[in-house]
Amino acid sequence: MDNKRRVFIAEDHTILRAGLRALLSSHPDYEVIGEAENGIEAIRGVACKTPDLIILDLSMPRMNGLEAIADIKKNSPKTKILVLTIHKTDEYILPVLKAGADGYMLKYDTQIELMTAIRSVLDGKQYLSPGVSKQVVEGYLEGNKSIKGKSSWDTLTKREREVLKLIAEGYKSREIADYLCISENTAEKHRANLMGKLDIHSVSALTAYAVSKGLVAE
Repeated sequence: MDNKRRVFIAEDHTILRAGLRALLSSHPDYEVIGEAENGIEAIRGVACKTPDLIILDLSMPRMNGLEAIADIKKNSPKTKILVLTIHKTDEYILPVLKAGADGYMLKYDTQIELMTAIRSVLDGKQYLSPGVSKQVVEGYLEGNKSIKGKSSWDTLTKREREVLKLIAEGYKSREIADYLCISENTAEKHRANLMGKLDIHSVSALTAYAVSKGLVAE
């Protein structure tokens, strides 16, 4: 009887995705059953294949990892989610854990640490990377929603963040409207609102900001 744990990989960098597949495929306890390079593909892949675990990057095109977590947990509650990212500050970690991720790993960590995280998460334990600051961990355990005061980023609605991501990916207002199934006027209003809230008034500056927040890859 095959008792291998089934793993799905969602990562937009092809080389890293291939490396993760090779690492897991070389281990007798794991089987890689699918891959995705954006959040939408990740949601569809998990719904179709129902893996035991998904290793999920945060900064992916079309839909980022944070947005995908909630959908995955809602539609595939038995699938464990291990986030693998470069981001190690509370503004990323706390929302990810609140959304339902079971583990949070940094791409700077070692293969040994990654395998430890995978085993822990699959055993039903929550795992936080050794690279995550003590302050962030303590803040989470104490139930704080955020260690820092409310920032401009915190004031953006989910829709405004979606529009920001699409702007950073080069979409025009008409294309954004079509993609989100809204009117062009509504797309323009969202654009104006997020520019006002962030006090950023050029596409290049919005793109740089989106990159800094992990909405899009550099």
